[in-house]
Amino acid sequence: MSPSAYSDIGKRARDLLTKDYNFDHKFTLSVPSSAGVGLTATGVKKDQIFVGDISTQYRSGNTVVDVKVDTYSNVSTKVTVEEALPGIKAALSFNIPDHKSGKLDVHYNNYHAAVNSSIGLNPTPVLDFNAAIGNKDISLGGEVSFDTGSASFTKYNAGISLNKPDFSAALILMDKGQTLKASYFHTVNPSTAVAAEMTHRFSSYENRFMIGSSHTVDPMTSVKTRFCDDGKVGMLYQREWRPKSLVTFSAEYDTKAADAASKFGIALALKP
Repeated sequence: MSPSAYSDIGKRARDLLTKDYNFDHKFTLSVPSSAGVGLTATGVKKDQIFVGDISTQYRSGNTVVDVKVDTYSNVSTKVTVEEALPGIKAALSFNIPDHKSGKLDVHYNNYHAAVNSSIGLNPTPVLDFNAAIGNKDISLGGEVSFDTGSASFTKYNAGISLNKPDFSAALILMDKGQTLKASYFHTVNPSTAVAAEMTHRFSSYENRFMIGSSHTVDPMTSVKTRFCDDGKVGMLYQREWRPKSLVTFSAEYDTKAADAASKFGIALALKP
């Protein structure tokens, strides 16, 4: 089995601590189709107004075309060829009317490596490259970004992860070597998991941490909690009231700002 992509290093802990937490009114409607055409509409309340987008997906063989139109009439298009060559997936994306937004992504996977690269299709493109080597138990990887316009590296990070069925640990050196992040995920029992994440910034000697837990109440209901070093406590309740249709309630309370109102959010995802 091939190693996880570099972006998946630390993902199990990151998902438990951050995924699905939402403090705006969010709505998602997905209408899949056996004919290869799907429609998705999303909306979220921001600054007392609702903004969102409508996207459609067309699939034919190993080619997928995604088109998205947002509130401000921006059109985003992505064409993906899932098996351009053995082990290689390629995607071309661009926005309308921004003619300089084109980007080509290439992904390659084999039993010992996962490589992702992208290049902007403009006169001074940004080159992004990340790779991971290893196997299903351990991955070592890194990522770099090079801006040809300024002839400088804008990003270079590295990470390592250890994955087992019941736990996962990761160490990432990020922000051009200025920040070290460590994370840990552990499955306590089939229905309960815990996670922790800690970051240390070398220049300021600042330490930050976040701990959390998730619990499956029944096959359709789950709850999560988290606590941050800045005193913010978060809670989440998610219910699958029909197959693949979810309602999620989130809340956050700042224990260091007793006069501030708590944040609440609801997200609704519907699939016929």
